[in-house]
Amino acid sequence: MKVVIPGGTGQVGGILRRALLASGHEVVVLSRSPQQLEGGVRHVVWDGRTVGEWARELDGADAVVNLAGRTVSCRYTEKNLRQMMDSRVDSTRAVGRALEAAAAPPPVWLQMSTATIYADRRDGAHDEATGVIGGHERGVPDYWEYSVRIARAWEAAQQEADLPHTRRVALRAAMVMSPDRGGVFDVMSWMARLGVGGPVAGGGQYVSWIHDADFVRAVLLLLERDDLAGPVNLAAPGPVTQRELMRGLRRAWGGRPGLPATAWMAELGALALRTDTELLLKSRRVVPGRLLEAGFEFEHPTWDEAARDLVSRRRGRGATEPVPVLGQKGGAAPGS
Repeated sequence: MKVVIPGGTGQVGGILRRALLASGHEVVVLSRSPQQLEGGVRHVVWDGRTVGEWARELDGADAVVNLAGRTVSCRYTEKNLRQMMDSRVDSTRAVGRALEAAAAPPPVWLQMSTATIYADRRDGAHDEATGVIGGHERGVPDYWEYSVRIARAWEAAQQEADLPHTRRVALRAAMVMSPDRGGVFDVMSWMARLGVGGPVAGGGQYVSWIHDADFVRAVLLLLERDDLAGPVNLAAPGPVTQRELMRGLRRAWGGRPGLPATAWMAELGALALRTDTELLLKSRRVVPGRLLEAGFEFEHPTWDEAARDLVSRRRGRGATEPVPVLGQKGGAAPGS
């Protein structure tokens, strides 16, 4: 299977391309600047906005998985928020135009989205059928609405193209946990090991997450199942509070202490790390309704076990090795 991955040089792209390559698939990565990638991965430069020579890679491909977009790990200034919006919407539209022009467009287009599209919530979980789209919550910072607006525009851009024979899936992904350097798990582990990984602002806000192996397995399922289209939540079935998340991580690292932090202390920390407190304070309680309905079985459904596995892999320095992907039920379409 030939899979084209726009934006495939980031952390999530690295997880996916290594796993696909290890499984024997042909992988083509599109990014703005040439980079040294794994042997066997072909790299093609694009600008993320206009259709160019790169579009030839999509013609006749088996799938496209678009992960392009500016990182959310930054200060949420007006400039950065606009870049987040433009990089996501422009790249999605470019992929759509290239697919429209292709003589043989891929039969499936997986498009990255985000679990942040759902409302800040602690009283219940969001699935695809009953989840509440955010942007109108009371008592949260006004600029949080812009993050939801980005997510909605991102998904809408995928639907603009006229592609009657291409199945489209929006990947409403939670935090993808992997032992790779620079990812969210790496940052949280650093905090836990320093003893500052305690509850933030009480720690009652929910964190939705997914183990990197389950992320890869879910993507493979969605590539194979021709009966699944539209939004799909990529999240473990057990979201936990921020307090529980850090407690489990501290245990996995050997029972480190965890100093609590107030909201203003979190703001100072976010400023030092050049990130934003929305990533810490918004309650993301998301569950994978459609994956479970499709028969997907999580290898790592609970946080404490997942944290132990990730810490073990980090200690074994296997962070950049391909994710071990086991077989699963639900991997083929009915009747296929």
